Amino acid sequence: MSTLRRSSLLLIGLLAVSACATRPPADDPEAVAEFEQNNDPLEPFNRAMYAVHDGIDTVVLRPSAKVYQTVIPQPVRTGVRNALSNLRSPVVAVNDLLQGEPDRLLVTVGRFMINTTFGLGGIFDVAAEAGMPGHVEDFGQTFATWGVGEGPFLFIPVLGPSNPRDLTGFGLGMAADPLTWIIANNGNTAENLGYARLGLTVLDTREDLLETIDAVNETSLDPYATFRSAYRQSRNQQIRNAGERPSQAGPLAGEPVVPEEPGTLPGTLSVPGTGTARPR
Repeated sequence: MSTLRRSSLLLIGLLAVSACATRPPADDPEAVAEFEQNNDPLEPFNRAMYAVHDGIDTVVLRPSAKVYQTVIPQPVRTGVRNALSNLRSPVVAVNDLLQGEPDRLLVTVGRFMINTTFGLGGIFDVAAEAGMPGHVEDFGQTFATWGVGEGPFLFIPVLGPSNPRDLTGFGLGMAADPLTWIIANNGNTAENLGYARLGLTVLDTREDLLETIDAVNETSLDPYATFRSAYRQSRNQQIRNAGERPSQAGPLAGEPVVPEEPGTLPGTLSVPGTGTARPR
């Protein structure tokens, strides 16, 4: 390892340590309870990363999403969202299997087959119209069902709110995505298609959250704390498969299935294999 690399790692480590939040004294139980509930020991560092992210979002992400929303008609944007969701199906299926959910696995595989064929590559969500709504699963959720703790809160520029468990799951999701390997081994054309997919994922997610995030930034006294809370609540709901709507067809007929459309403020942006937040 070069001297420059060692020095860089040391500097990053010192910055992270120096940016740790100070634990309140034990004689202030309310402050201690709040500190533990927030689970954000790196809060000063995370807030600095949020400021970097907010700058990127203000200059690049939000304006791009506004142009996308204005220029691209709603039916086309819906088709893009459906196609991106369909491409995530293999990773969702793997996590259905790892979580021991055979019925949900059958729904995921069935949706992928139906939408890929009759839905023209997933542009049209034919399966949902037939009573088989999609659901979200990723490796972060799988680790949670296995009892792995989330670890401290993290805020990663561009990726958004996360934690060590979900950040690890994000990496595994990319590695488990068949398109990752197809793109890596098929030259420049496939690589360009991979970048296009990533760009559309960012645009689609940020466009879907325009109103919600704008509302938070306009009304919240502390948007960072709001996004932190929203992220944790959303992930807990996803882990419990809460907020589901019933499936009317397939092996889960009459049972709830998590809707896959972003809609509310999840704090996570769905990129291949995971999700991440886009605070404005």
